Amino acid sequence: MENNSPPDHLGPAKLLTYFADVLDRIYCAKTHLVERLPELADQAHFIDLRHAVAETLEDVILQLHRLDEIYELLDRPHSAIRCDSIVAMVEDAYSAIHVHTDEPELRDLAILFYMQNIESIEAASFQVMRIAAVKIKNERIKQLLKENYDDAKADRALFLLITAKYIT
Repeated sequence: MENNSPPDHLGPAKLLTYFADVLDRIYCAKTHLVERLPELADQAHFIDLRHAVAETLEDVILQLHRLDEIYELLDRPHSAIRCDSIVAMVEDAYSAIHVHTDEPELRDLAILFYMQNIESIEAASFQVMRIAAVKIKNERIKQLLKENYDDAKADRALFLLITAKYIT
């Protein structure tokens, strides 16, 4: 029989464990992006796309700094967790870009597709983290997550605009 009611009690300890685990996964994925985005910017043919990827790299670095501050506020180190599934998705998208080495227009579209997927996952992740942060009751953590969410949302909008401009 299905239970359609919320859990009886999601206490602070369980929530903090969940929060830290997701934070570690996001941190891992962002670290991977810092490694990949410079090469991705170099691969872009359309100058607006190149600038957008470079701007996203700057945002990701700022987001990592904010995550570091969250770890400090939680008095927890970030765990060297593996985020194989996220990295695999990034690498799959990244390899699709290299399929179009001789066709810069298709390569740019692959980059745009890749960046849309990444920014959508980031925005959703930060949105869930913001909801979970309500129970942690730390205004600074909520603010840092909001800033990261706002960055991801703005980057996603930027890539949507570039996609529309590029295709039309």
